Amino acid sequence: MKVQKLIPHNWDVPEEFRSRLGDRPGRQRLFTADGHLLIVAHAPPNPDEPTRQARLFWRKPDGEWMSTANGNGLVALNSHLEEFGKVVDRCDQLEDVAQTAQEYFDVLDKIAPLKRTIGHLNQVLEEARRLFPKDRDIINLRDQAYDISRTSELLYDATHNAMEMMQTRRAEQQATASLDMAAASHRLNWLVALFLPLATLSGVFGMSLNSTFESFAAPWPFVGVCVAGLILGLVLSGLVMKKS
Repeated sequence: MKVQKLIPHNWDVPEEFRSRLGDRPGRQRLFTADGHLLIVAHAPPNPDEPTRQARLFWRKPDGEWMSTANGNGLVALNSHLEEFGKVVDRCDQLEDVAQTAQEYFDVLDKIAPLKRTIGHLNQVLEEARRLFPKDRDIINLRDQAYDISRTSELLYDATHNAMEMMQTRRAEQQATASLDMAAASHRLNWLVALFLPLATLSGVFGMSLNSTFESFAAPWPFVGVCVAGLILGLVLSGLVMKKS
């Protein structure tokens, strides 16, 4: 972006302003000379926007304002601040309905550049108030910018804390689940240690007892044993997986 595109050619500003303003908007700041005031501001940024869109507000010595965006006069600067307020309000609404860590992160991704931009603009307007202490319009603009800046800071902190709390809760849940799994593994290992010698000895020596149970009302004894084994297995599984 060239210099002549930053300051309109039809603005009768001091030449010092044109010489001091570079090819790019740079940071938000102000220039003063011969009773003139030039504020270089940024439009509300998008999360993935690498550069900032410049908006210039020029106050003449007689108190008249000119702007490169959002209309003309003092209304333009008010509209500029209101635009920030609306974007912060939308982020606040997203934070209210956020349920997952990704949703909280999306809010942080939007509010972080807004917080920095409106905070820097508030500093610029505070400096303008010191240079023009009797201008009530600048005082009101400064107060409006402070309110929006404070709201964005509180929203950023609230969203950041909510995301950290959610991550902490999930870490705690994972730790609890790990402890339960460890307790269940301990019970299972204890059962294996208890019955392994008996099962090993029975398998090695092939021990069995002859009875009439095998041929009684076949195959219902076999089915009954299988069902009883499944029921005992479910009971045993419930005992093993029971939370400590």
